[in-house]
Amino acid sequence: MAVRTTSRRSVSVRVRITATVALLVLAGLVVAGVIVATIESRRVDQQVTAEVDQEFAELAKLQTGGVNPATGAPFASPQAMVRQFLETNVPDDNELLIGWWDDGVRAQSPKWDEISASGWFPDVVRPLLADNGTTTVDSEYGELRVSTQSIDQGGRTGALVVVTFLDQARTGLHETMRTYAIVAALALLLVTAMAAWVSGRLLSPLRTLRETADEISESDLSQRLPVTGNDDLTALTRTFNGLLGRLESAFVGQREFLDDAGHELKTPLTVLRGHLELLDTTDSVEVAETRLLLLDEIDRMSRLVGDLILLAKSDRPDFLQLQPVDLGGLTSELVAKARGLGDRTWLADGAAEVKFVGDPQRLTQAVLQLADNAVKHTAAGDTIAIGSSATATEVLLWVRDSGPGVPPEDRELIFERFGRSAVPPGDEGFGLGLSIVGAVVRAHGGTVTVDDAEPAGARFVICLPRNEDLEDEWPAS
Repeated sequence: MAVRTTSRRSVSVRVRITATVALLVLAGLVVAGVIVATIESRRVDQQVTAEVDQEFAELAKLQTGGVNPATGAPFASPQAMVRQFLETNVPDDNELLIGWWDDGVRAQSPKWDEISASGWFPDVVRPLLADNGTTTVDSEYGELRVSTQSIDQGGRTGALVVVTFLDQARTGLHETMRTYAIVAALALLLVTAMAAWVSGRLLSPLRTLRETADEISESDLSQRLPVTGNDDLTALTRTFNGLLGRLESAFVGQREFLDDAGHELKTPLTVLRGHLELLDTTDSVEVAETRLLLLDEIDRMSRLVGDLILLAKSDRPDFLQLQPVDLGGLTSELVAKARGLGDRTWLADGAAEVKFVGDPQRLTQAVLQLADNAVKHTAAGDTIAIGSSATATEVLLWVRDSGPGVPPEDRELIFERFGRSAVPPGDEGFGLGLSIVGAVVRAHGGTVTVDDAEPAGARFVICLPRNEDLEDEWPAS
């Protein structure tokens, strides 16, 4: 049964960042607009109330004096007082002043307004007269606020009715909010465009990272990202380049390792095949000789494979078993063990009585390999010395011989896999011994070098860090 898979196109990080910024800005602008509209609306309502209160205060002033300022005579009735008020007070653009008596509209300012003639208007005013109330009405003229102020004089009553056109009063607020909406929309577009541009600039190293990763193949790890700037993405770029460098080194080393191993194994395999093909199985003597020869060749292959496996393990975290090491005791043991490698004059070339952190077995393996190498390049009776010393930060182990030494041009070559300098007669090694020494030393974080011995010969020096921080993890013995 065929399985159908569907791919879902994901939204890019740039789009998500831009959309998030746009939504946050939009939310902020909307909240700011609501707050401004609420505050301004309350301010307009307070202004309208203040204007109505001002009209009623001026009417109360006339009522308290009781004298017509035009004639100097007392008002004859509340109706006369209201008429005088309407004649002397000019209403605001959003106001209508109405004189109310005899249960109806008897005067108004301005006179041309038609609201007072509406059939619903008396029904709105009458309930307000008893307690000088205020109400809001939705009408064909828009939202209106109707406020009343009654006058009693000599048993006769009248009232001033102030009608406020709230829609007109809020015209300025509406214009302000429209302007705010336009400015907010332009600001939102500008911020969104800037967010898209900035996020694109910030994410461009990531796009380059993805494109470079797509171009990298198992046969070419040489691609690197351009490093510009000094921010988190630049640090990520450097980290990625470092990762590519380590991967390239690992793959190149692995490829070289396989090439070298295949090259070295090819010779003994060819020898095995050639002897087996030419073997006369009817000749018992030839079979016995071929058997011994092939077993010897198999031993060489086993030793080669063992060395290669050891080199391959040198990069693993568990290659070393670290513990406190007594440098003086280790040096003495190394001299004692090395005496069995050959008929040479073995000397202890000094020993430092300090402790450091290392793997004594691996270090023994490395120093004895140097000693065995010295035996191969010296003759019976020659001198080979093993010694050690220490400073506050380093530990030194060396093997010195009185042989022919190592030519300067070969001093780096001999520590490479299958790298060899002058080969003495009878040496059946593969050129892996010193590379094993180098692997052990590098695993300890140290270096191994070779220079001229005094008065003649070669001096191989292993330099290891003291690792004082690690020394503190073990109690002193």
